[in-house]
Amino acid sequence: MRRLLLMTVLLGTTGWHAVAAKNDADAVVIAVSPKGDDASDGSVAHPFRTLQRAQAAVRQVNSAHDVVVQIADGIYRVEHPLLFRTQDGGQNEHKVEWRAAEGAHPIISGAMRVEGWQMWDATRKIYVADVPVGIDTRQLWVNDQMEPMASMELRRSDWTFTRQGMVLRAGIANPLEKLKDEHRLELRATGFFTARVSPVERVESERLVMRQPAWDNNLWGYDTVEKPFHPELSHLYLTNAPQLISKPGDWFLDPEKGKLYLLPPKGTDIATMDVELPRVAALVSISGTLSEPIQNLAFRGIQFSYTSWTGPSGNEGYASQQSGSYLAGIAEAYPADPIKTCAQGCTAFESMRNEWHQMPAAVQVSAAQQITFEGDEFSHLGQYALGVGNDDDATLSGIGLATGDIVIEANVFKEDAGGAILAGGVQRDAHHPRDLHQINRQLIVRSNRIESVSKDYSDNSAILSTYDLGAAILHNDISNVPYDAIDIGYGWGIQDPGGNPNYRFRMHGYDWKQNLVYETPTTHRDVIVASNRIHGAKKLFHDGGAIYNLSASPGTLITENYIFDNNALIGLYLDEGSRYITVRRNVVQDAGSEWLNVNTVHSAYPMRISPNNRAVSNWHDGTKIGGLWTNYQDNLIVDDHLITDGKWPADAQEVMKNAGIEPEFAPIVNAIEADGQRTKNTRSADK
Repeated sequence: MRRLLLMTVLLGTTGWHAVAAKNDADAVVIAVSPKGDDASDGSVAHPFRTLQRAQAAVRQVNSAHDVVVQIADGIYRVEHPLLFRTQDGGQNEHKVEWRAAEGAHPIISGAMRVEGWQMWDATRKIYVADVPVGIDTRQLWVNDQMEPMASMELRRSDWTFTRQGMVLRAGIANPLEKLKDEHRLELRATGFFTARVSPVERVESERLVMRQPAWDNNLWGYDTVEKPFHPELSHLYLTNAPQLISKPGDWFLDPEKGKLYLLPPKGTDIATMDVELPRVAALVSISGTLSEPIQNLAFRGIQFSYTSWTGPSGNEGYASQQSGSYLAGIAEAYPADPIKTCAQGCTAFESMRNEWHQMPAAVQVSAAQQITFEGDEFSHLGQYALGVGNDDDATLSGIGLATGDIVIEANVFKEDAGGAILAGGVQRDAHHPRDLHQINRQLIVRSNRIESVSKDYSDNSAILSTYDLGAAILHNDISNVPYDAIDIGYGWGIQDPGGNPNYRFRMHGYDWKQNLVYETPTTHRDVIVASNRIHGAKKLFHDGGAIYNLSASPGTLITENYIFDNNALIGLYLDEGSRYITVRRNVVQDAGSEWLNVNTVHSAYPMRISPNNRAVSNWHDGTKIGGLWTNYQDNLIVDDHLITDGKWPADAQEVMKNAGIEPEFAPIVNAIEADGQRTKNTRSADK
């Protein structure tokens, strides 16, 4: 390990300057502690108090030295996101590292702790606390657990859907009587693969009048609020009113009055419970420019916690399309009667195919090179935890994409409202960049533990990598997720060379001039998904697969992954437009499941929508196979192994054994998990 030179940073009459002796390591240590003082010199003996003050000190020395920001134990509560720009990275080939002090587990928190609880309704055992007027959130954590907004389920068969909202059918007892004065109500819906939010404008007797354009955008396309695929699997909920508080953990926030109402979870002591109310939409933004990306920056041993993206609370709601992408705004081609003509797709809907937005992550990386996250914890975050190279409008900096050599290694992601990692964009510059600097390259996601994520936005994949040239997703352990574990690719083949003939002849998507037919391939290629251990996926949504691909991906290999306890749903799924993909030596242990599927779009069979794929030497105990694995499609299953007696051969057992977190990273990941109780004690002292 390199020796560190402790360089004391002093405040002079002309600004910050460094005073130190030379040695061959030539690294600066800047210390920060919740017990420090921003007027001090930032040495280990006299640390700064705030992260922002340490950041200012880094900028004074990082052009001539490597820098280590040593972060002491404790909670660093921020009221605004931390912005890391080009000047915050290592300059002139030097490196900057923000890391936990030895034995410390610092927490960067975007929440305030709520205290001063008083009984509000003794009969219902609901408490109330004062919070600052104007603070809003979509998530609340009590003793580390995300608790649900107060809600009640609605029976789909009780309602008629209209362009304006929902009308209760005649003869049905009206559940809206007690809600007529509420102004923060929203309708939430889960379908076959989407989780949607539509705010309510007002309650009129037996009618819900919905806010626009959220309602319009949730009525057209696929798996809509009104007409989900397989409605028997879907759910409707009316949420967000104090009258709906009925179950332990239910809560309601009134930002206008500054009041938070809570029915404490079972077994909770009101006097000691830790209630964390997020007050920022993002914690960290790491972004340079296309010509001057931020470089050589690392974060080690830090916990990132407590955010809430409140976009769905506004007029746009959340018109989910897939895996955190959503439709917003008003479409010129919107049909007069979407329920009749476009509740399961239509030509007009295709006019917006390239206009989708992405959920902004809690920690954002774009226009950046050589950025590392190692041994960190991303927990209790209100959206996708970590976003890498997303579209412009999903970033605080306004500069998207353009990432390279990003390493996400030996981290823990848990108890997040959204997915763990969202890499790549979905808009035009993501798949066919105008500037070559915009290409996302060389992403490594390795030996991370991901569990119990997508708890609110259940349509989020645990890991999604859309358009990333040379992504490697290796040895991760992913469990207890409602949707897919690992998704790669995007676009349904529409952006691939020559376009998707299904969208040319049947869907007429290319009738819209904004939907180009590209002659060059996308940047989705040479992806490796290997040795991941996936269990307890597909807990809610039946569509998708534990490992899933969209569109062509030359050179892509899905290999030696171990999938088990997958709720008897699809294990390995090559969706529309998939081609040139090899699925080799995977183990799918999930009796009764469809272990392998390729979406060859049966109604467009002659057009060869998803050809040229190989499934080689896989082991499985499920007997079902989806799609057309035929010579005509050039989709071939070779040297296949169906296990019917529970006796997995030695080669399969070797894949099972080696999948998941690598031994050299296990101590780091396990140490993060072991810190759970200690961080609870840290929070208890942070009053």
